[in-house]
Amino acid sequence: MESPFRLVDLDLDHSTSPPPGPDRVLVGMAAQPRAVAGKFDVEFDVLLTAAPGAPRPWVSCPDPHATARRLRDNVTRQPAACVALVQLLRMGAALPPPDRLLVESLAYSTLQGGAGFRAWLASARRRPRPPRPAAEPVRLRRDGVRLTVVLDRPWVRNAVDAATRDALCEALEVAVADPSIAGVDLHGHGPAFCSGGDLTEFGTARDPAEAHRVRVHRSPAALLQRCGPKVTAHLHGACVGAGIELAAFAGRVLAAPDTVIRLPETGMGLIPGAGGTASLPPRIGRERTAYLALSGTPLTAVEALRWGLVDEAIDASPAGPRTSGAVR
Repeated sequence: MESPFRLVDLDLDHSTSPPPGPDRVLVGMAAQPRAVAGKFDVEFDVLLTAAPGAPRPWVSCPDPHATARRLRDNVTRQPAACVALVQLLRMGAALPPPDRLLVESLAYSTLQGGAGFRAWLASARRRPRPPRPAAEPVRLRRDGVRLTVVLDRPWVRNAVDAATRDALCEALEVAVADPSIAGVDLHGHGPAFCSGGDLTEFGTARDPAEAHRVRVHRSPAALLQRCGPKVTAHLHGACVGAGIELAAFAGRVLAAPDTVIRLPETGMGLIPGAGGTASLPPRIGRERTAYLALSGTPLTAVEALRWGLVDEAIDASPAGPRTSGAVR
């Protein structure tokens, strides 16, 4: 079987296009950004350059060769997840927004039954963590025409378990159904906005097909697609996995200085499953989305602002949602 990773040095003289590879990750690199559209028979999934401040779709990095090696190693470790990710991102632009979520969920459920996820799960279970549910994982407050929604499991950095997902859906259903709500503020209580999916629940769904059905039926991402223009997401601390995938649907995203964004799912043998393949590409493009997900590299608030993943870097997050008594 051919390698699932292909690197093309665009500074070299290539007389022919790289061979088409629907089942491989195709990375291009160059000392300076250059136009590549139309010059090859295939589209690159990631474009790396040593030039600082490179424009979209390029990713600036001090050493593109070293970055490419890290990407190659990650793809080699989890080929099924990484290839599924780029396949999904390639087709995403041609799909209506609701269908992007549907296809993402199908791919996610397929990978849940794969060897890569099973291997990661076996390793993760060496460090068992007991579930730590919340009596009220999401808190709401209505102030005139604005609705404040706060993720409230600070002891696990607002990791999203099934109860949090369901409560968030209920809150967003209010925002969708009530036309008198002009704005929604989405916060996370405690040291982080949201650290992603709750790892204590990973692998507990024994039926991937049923997991897909539930994921589609109870989808905060689908609701955010509908009410996103009136949502403002207030990011701080860790914004990992679902923590940035959901926030990116918001019409406005604010980030405190301590914000750190990361997509770690391919390292687990999965892909972003909370809507990230639908929410991030409209903001930063599929190539930069692929880079974040394939590399797992953290992105700071300043970098996210430069890319357009956040709309404003603020001095500090409002004090209220970080404290326990702010929202009832």
